[in-house]
Amino acid sequence: MRANVFATRNHKEIVRDPVTLLIGLGLPILLMSLFSVMQKNMPFAFYEISNLTPGVIVFSFSFLTLFSGMLLGKDRSSSFLMRIFASPMSAGDYILGYVLPLLSIAFLQIILCLLTAMFLGLPMNLSILWVVGVLMVISLLYIGLGLLFGTIFTDKQVGGIFAIFVNVSTWFSGTWFEPDMIGGTFQAIAQFLPFVHAVNAARAVQSTSYTDAFIPLVIVIGYTIVIFIIAILLFKRKMRG
Repeated sequence: MRANVFATRNHKEIVRDPVTLLIGLGLPILLMSLFSVMQKNMPFAFYEISNLTPGVIVFSFSFLTLFSGMLLGKDRSSSFLMRIFASPMSAGDYILGYVLPLLSIAFLQIILCLLTAMFLGLPMNLSILWVVGVLMVISLLYIGLGLLFGTIFTDKQVGGIFAIFVNVSTWFSGTWFEPDMIGGTFQAIAQFLPFVHAVNAARAVQSTSYTDAFIPLVIVIGYTIVIFIIAILLFKRKMRG
């Protein structure tokens, strides 16, 4: 209940910046449309819509990192959290209050991208329901990273960190090209980070290769749990301070 009230307040804070929200919802759709048009003029299958869609949706989740990081960082920079720390809310209530409104944005991103993909030729079947479920799990990874950034940095610093993060998470995710096309150290780093596993899990479910999604999804969930534990511990430390 306390987390729900806090989540409602955070939802209002997020929609108060409609420009950033529209970019987070519209840019992935624009990129998907552009690369889909490019594919029609390419002699080989590089950006097929069935392969492109899961990657672009995972890319769109990087904006969840920005939203959560800036919201938490802004609250920390103001006196808001200092006042609310006097309430009986626990660190878990705070984190849940930040996560819930971002999950609704993640769901909106997924639905808008899938509808665009349908318009561009993506066949629809019951596996889409599994795709939505897996993508919602993956979105928690990006939300957790944002909460971690917001716990450590101020809202202005989070903006700079996001510029680096969106490049790292995109280049090493395999959204636009497979890491093994470069190989070597680049591929090793990509396999170490969770982003390529997030894209691989979503693509495997999209193609109904459910067994191929298991290991990448376990890796993503493992990263998500560790990141949330670190974020909560650091948040508790800030509360005590």
